Amino acid sequence: MGPYLPDTVRQHAVERPDAPAVTEGERTLTYAELNERSNRAAQALLAAGLGEGARVGCLARPGIMSAELLLACGKAGLVATPLNWRLTERELAAVARDAELGAVVTQGEFLPGARAVRGVLPGIPLIVDGEPAPDELAYETWLTGASDKDPLQGGAVHGDTVFLQLYTSGTTGLAKGVQLTLDNVDAGHSQLAEMGWSGRSVGLNAMPVFHIAGTGWLLTGLSAGAHTVTLPDLDPLRAVELMERHRVTHAFFVPAVLHLLTQLPDIRERDFSALEMIVYGASPITPTLLRRSMEIFGCGFLQKYGLTETTGSATRLLPSDHDPDGPRAHLLRSAGNALPDIDVAVVDPVTAEPLASGEVGEIVTRSHQVTPGYWQRPEDNARLFTEDGWLRTGDAGYLDADGYLFITDRIKDMVITGGENVYPVEVESALAEHPDVCDVAVFGTPDETWGEAVTAAVVLNAEAGDVTADDLVEFTRTRIASYKKPRIVHFVEELPRNPSGKFLKRVLRESLGR
Repeated sequence: MGPYLPDTVRQHAVERPDAPAVTEGERTLTYAELNERSNRAAQALLAAGLGEGARVGCLARPGIMSAELLLACGKAGLVATPLNWRLTERELAAVARDAELGAVVTQGEFLPGARAVRGVLPGIPLIVDGEPAPDELAYETWLTGASDKDPLQGGAVHGDTVFLQLYTSGTTGLAKGVQLTLDNVDAGHSQLAEMGWSGRSVGLNAMPVFHIAGTGWLLTGLSAGAHTVTLPDLDPLRAVELMERHRVTHAFFVPAVLHLLTQLPDIRERDFSALEMIVYGASPITPTLLRRSMEIFGCGFLQKYGLTETTGSATRLLPSDHDPDGPRAHLLRSAGNALPDIDVAVVDPVTAEPLASGEVGEIVTRSHQVTPGYWQRPEDNARLFTEDGWLRTGDAGYLDADGYLFITDRIKDMVITGGENVYPVEVESALAEHPDVCDVAVFGTPDETWGEAVTAAVVLNAEAGDVTADDLVEFTRTRIASYKKPRIVHFVEELPRNPSGKFLKRVLRESLGR
């Protein structure tokens, strides 16, 4: 493997110093400038007394600061720990305490959260890109006052070095710090080639860096020597404008964002002629949305399936498998097959014994991209891996005879009704085909007779007619087995999601399950 970040950025800075690296608004850093400024940030962190392996918290939107700090941590032997700025101050403080942060760097708009972090970790340096208090440091002054000498003097970095710690969304409990090494985040030449990345590519990064999709997309672009255009706050119209202005060739979107983009009034009149690839993932996509997106953007589509614990990737559905009208159209319902250097299997969730093709069980994987484990969570780590070293994903699914993975749902989200197992994604897919349905989430609610009732929360299109719950149930009757059809349908204005676009089904159960 390798060369690893930050070695690749050093190489680009020497070979292509004036090539654009990262753009935020009207400001662009070249690879030479990014290399120099990340050297200064690394030296400043070391000068603050942070030792090898110390965690550096970062409260920042996608942009130049987040790129500089990621590279700085890699160069200084520190661990970048992007913090979710959507959390409450109390939640941020809990994450910071768990990570044992040695410093926190923040954009001005997130200063209250950063001060809450410092409140539970008194004495740690607080660096502010904005107006600091007397006991805080101004980011640019802190940066320019440091040496621009590379901390490793151009020496190589090691693949097993932990350099990134991302906290899981925590929708079902306390967030856990997923440790990722430089080897984990290395996309490798084969993955870069599959996605068509090169030094001439222009990538749009519209995902937050506290999410593996945002961080991974940024690091992939930097590894390729590409130009990354950042969108600090996702606005569908702004995203389209940036794609046109910068002639974006590569973009990553979660399905919820693809839906918003395809609903823009003038989306079919926009110029996407430079676009080569849209990568999508992080949550299920309906066939209807995928077909509409393929028609509008007219580029290659590639699906990625994975977790934070697998550095975002385990399988992929290649553009050649996106053929909605061909003999293999059914593959659009799959998550593709395993990447060349990754093993994926399906096992019995209790015994961990391998299952035959077509049998539903727990998806497991092993590869160089799998985390070495959660930060200071030995009991969770013991449950995370099988005895022979496979990572348990917690997802249910099956492999077909050709090795294509079909995800049925999260094992914990499975609904057991009348002794039958129902995977919500099957019901969601059936309901999503109704022309008046805009969004849908399916979950289980307590039922005295059946144990659990299949329950759907449905958002209707703005132009929907007089649709009833009975209409929707009847619509599913010929599409899924009778025991899978929803027994309860709630019409809602919107569905709660976490920052990665996944449904917060716990919230739905609490609000609608009474």
